[in-house]
Amino acid sequence: LCRGPHIPHTGLIKAVKLTNIAGAYWRGDEKNKQITRVYGASFPKKSELNEYLERLEQAKKRDHRKLGKELGLFTFSEKVGQGLPLWLPKGTALRERLTDFLKKAQDNMGYQQVITPHIGNKKLYITSGHYEKYGEDSFQPIKTPVDDEEFFLKPMNCPHHCEIFKATPHSYRDLPVRLAEFGTVYRYEQSGELHGLTRVRGFTQDDAHIFCTREQVKEEFKLVIDLVMLVLEALDFQEYTAQISLRDKEDRSKYIGSDENWEMAERAIIEAAQEKGLETTVEHGEAAFYGPKLDFMIKDAIGRKWQLGTIQVDYNLPERFELEYKGSDNEMHRPVMIHRAPFGSMERFVAVLTEHCAGEYPLWLNPEQVTILTISEKFNEHARALSHELNNYDIRASVDERNEKVGKKIREDELRKVPYMLIIGEKEAENGTVSVRKHKEGDKGTLSAEDFRSLVHKEVKSKLDSFLN
Repeated sequence: LCRGPHIPHTGLIKAVKLTNIAGAYWRGDEKNKQITRVYGASFPKKSELNEYLERLEQAKKRDHRKLGKELGLFTFSEKVGQGLPLWLPKGTALRERLTDFLKKAQDNMGYQQVITPHIGNKKLYITSGHYEKYGEDSFQPIKTPVDDEEFFLKPMNCPHHCEIFKATPHSYRDLPVRLAEFGTVYRYEQSGELHGLTRVRGFTQDDAHIFCTREQVKEEFKLVIDLVMLVLEALDFQEYTAQISLRDKEDRSKYIGSDENWEMAERAIIEAAQEKGLETTVEHGEAAFYGPKLDFMIKDAIGRKWQLGTIQVDYNLPERFELEYKGSDNEMHRPVMIHRAPFGSMERFVAVLTEHCAGEYPLWLNPEQVTILTISEKFNEHARALSHELNNYDIRASVDERNEKVGKKIREDELRKVPYMLIIGEKEAENGTVSVRKHKEGDKGTLSAEDFRSLVHKEVKSKLDSFLN
């Protein structure tokens, strides 16, 4: 707890607002008694307090847990377990679009997709150093009944990727080798620390590991910076800085690896960030235990900062796994490993993106691009045929067949932030046309079904082509 005092005297407190109360375990230990936390805010001016409270209201409206329920993206179940999200059809469609986008970008940059199992033998994590670092509390074994083997739910993908690299002999001509995986991992979080999709126990990382020569490190790091910036630009994250996390040179016991390798890795990150023109801050003591890293700190639409996208240089895992490639001198050499995850995790990224855009996703990403609204039920069959046709053309459409007035359906679809609404009545059914409405813009006139398809395809294609081609 904070000892304080935080200000010289209470006379400086001019505007105060108590905002919340919450339960917490004493010293963060769930074995201790639960205490009550009282939250509040104080500002020297009432106008500043009002601005702060307005941001809080905006944050409530944008809360991904609220929007996730309203938009039908995900849910949780006590029977499944705390911190284990269940992705509903619309949320799954959103995730798949994000995945497809990044896969396409990675294909353009020479990545190879791999798949690894959800568990790993204890020996794997002893070799990687993760077992020694995190201890038995973080790794609960799964024991086989006959062979007395011990397995763990996979907490990270990197050891598996090291074994994939090791499975094939490599020459310097093969490098860099870029292995990518959307791999689900599991980590224990105390129940009091779980929060929607931003803090979960099972999550999918858009993980990749690049194995390269020492001479290639800086250029590969710069290419990854380009990839992260592409993702941020495509999803309208316009303000961000890069935090370079270096080791604490006063306490080297927290890290593994030689001083020489650490200095090389830190220098490569700093130079790459400078050459890409990134606005950077440096934090000593914030590096991963196996290497320094660069994190993208983005600012969302209401000014909050989030950590998204991470890149790490690692000289240590190649050493631990005895990874090798044959150099131009016919001698065996150690590759350098770069860890990277532009999204960070799919769960956290969807949460931050949802709050950033308040659930109004770009058309290419939106899990529900079109709803078809009928004037009366006698046009439902026509609407279903149109929906089937649009979906065949990769336009995500559904029919609202409820016996409700069209005005009510439109209002509800506006609240659900559906990009396009197509209205079908007698005239539209006879002429093979649709009356088009666009979210926040209203009536866009009447189009043939074919012209509407072309409109959507052009809007989506022009956006994606600007980033991926």
